[in-house]
Amino acid sequence: MKKTRLYQKTLLAVAIGLVTQQASAAGFQLNAQSATGLGRAFAGDAVIADNASSMARNAATMALFDKKALSLGVETITTKIDVKNATYNGAIPIDDVDDAGSTSIAPNFHLIVPVNNTFAWGVSAYTNFGTKTEFSDDYIASEYGGKTDLKSLNLGLAGSYRLNQQWSFGAGIDVIYGQGTLQRYASKTIAQASSLKLGSTVPTGTALVDVDKADGWAVGFNLGTVYEVDENNRFGLAYHYSPRFTAKDDYGQKITLPLPDIAEFSGFHKIKDTKFAVHYSIQWIGWDSFDNIDFDNLDARQSPLVRATSGTSYKKPYQWHDGWHYSIGGTYYMTEALTLRAGYMYDTSAQDQLTSISVPDSDRQWFSAGVGYKLSKNSTIDFGATYLLGDNEDVTEKGSGTVLTATTKADAILLGLQFSHTF
Repeated sequence: MKKTRLYQKTLLAVAIGLVTQQASAAGFQLNAQSATGLGRAFAGDAVIADNASSMARNAATMALFDKKALSLGVETITTKIDVKNATYNGAIPIDDVDDAGSTSIAPNFHLIVPVNNTFAWGVSAYTNFGTKTEFSDDYIASEYGGKTDLKSLNLGLAGSYRLNQQWSFGAGIDVIYGQGTLQRYASKTIAQASSLKLGSTVPTGTALVDVDKADGWAVGFNLGTVYEVDENNRFGLAYHYSPRFTAKDDYGQKITLPLPDIAEFSGFHKIKDTKFAVHYSIQWIGWDSFDNIDFDNLDARQSPLVRATSGTSYKKPYQWHDGWHYSIGGTYYMTEALTLRAGYMYDTSAQDQLTSISVPDSDRQWFSAGVGYKLSKNSTIDFGATYLLGDNEDVTEKGSGTVLTATTKADAILLGLQFSHTF
């Protein structure tokens, strides 16, 4: 009984933890701020400032705008998740799964308003995270599969200050909302063991976890600076502080977890007397701080299969480590109206010892391309595309007396469309 409850807590921790990850979370860094950034693998995005979406990466870039700027966009994220060579309890082979992923839609909005030559302010809203995995109802290891549907939203308010021709500074407040659904069910093995412990029949498929739209709010902040060498060369540095996040599920259980801080350095260089520019970024994500998730009020849930037998608090340990992103890209200003982009990113995994088939993670490569077209003097439409290639990852999951081993691979296709206007 205690083991069953402990396993339920672990899955609930994963559900809430992933719901509240920010866009730069290494486990699912899908970045949904802009189509222009997507088209260059987000290389240089903390300093390029070619439209209002730059404020989401570095508030100081707002100082580079002399007109009001608006960007509206949408990104689709299609994941392909394979689970192969799986074995249950070391003896039962499981059929390969190649359709656990799905498609999510992530909109974004950014507005920058210069007040004068010194000050500007802006607001933004974008989906930090959006993905979904779902295994069939008859999956043998259903306590590890099931359904995971996770979303997050970042609402930002920021301001910038231009000190002189070289230095600009920015700061902002981030209000983060997270929501998620996580469902896991008792396999035949789990159901039989639970029946013996409870002294009554527990059917196969009984819910171990049924978290529906667990949600919460948190507040963070960001700081940034831009240094302009000249009109063709500049550098940007940004820092995002992420808070400890508290959420409640439908049963009143309280979950508190730390989120990672993020730092990013970017450069942009337009080659003199050419139509070509190069840009790059290095980003650090402080997932090492993700040490424990704290649970309180755990007696709230009344299901006989998962009811607590002792205590109302619990700390779930994690073993994640810091993540890094390295990206480089190029922009070719083909004509006054047409701009071409391309980029490459290498993205390191946050997970270390603890891995999962429902939340597969690995080092990943991004291959990106994009195009922008001026509809008029003040309006531009942009399209970006990325193919995200993940590595094969060996996974071992343990819980409630069962063990699952498998090899996972998670790839994705990201497509973005964006309209930008200055006025």
